[in-house]
Amino acid sequence: MSKLQTGVLGVFPHLDTATDAIRSLRAQGYELTVYSPTPRHEVEEALGTKESPVRIFTLIGAFTGTAAGTALATWASLDWPLVVGGKEIIALPGFSVIMFELTILLGALSTVAGLFILGRMPHVGPPEAPMYHPSFTAGNFGVFAHAPRDRYGDVQRIMNESGSEEVLVDQR
Repeated sequence: MSKLQTGVLGVFPHLDTATDAIRSLRAQGYELTVYSPTPRHEVEEALGTKESPVRIFTLIGAFTGTAAGTALATWASLDWPLVVGGKEIIALPGFSVIMFELTILLGALSTVAGLFILGRMPHVGPPEAPMYHPSFTAGNFGVFAHAPRDRYGDVQRIMNESGSEEVLVDQR
């Protein structure tokens, strides 16, 4: 179990001031947690986030579903062969519906599994969330810099220079 995270929280009224602070704090080597009222690609670019690996879970699940649908339909056709209208026993066009359905089903289930696995849910133990301000859901942006107490002054200065509306220091 890790300890509670301490640092400094800046409240920013505008997207460009928040991204300026993010870039400045990242250049100084601080680990950041960012709050946004809506998803914004500018914040992701400033943070330098990578693409989510959940898509790999989806792809593997979809391929597994296609293979499972093909195997299920082939097995059933070989186990109970019905020759209808001179059609082959293993006829892929007839199998396309079950192949498609299992592709979608296993792709969706593996996506959910990937979200849970990579999100480390459910989390057991005390919450480790940094500070939060209610105005983040009303349109403001928040930048929480994880910093030791002796670096609070530097972080506050960077946030104020970037245009922070309010800077809160973690007192835990």
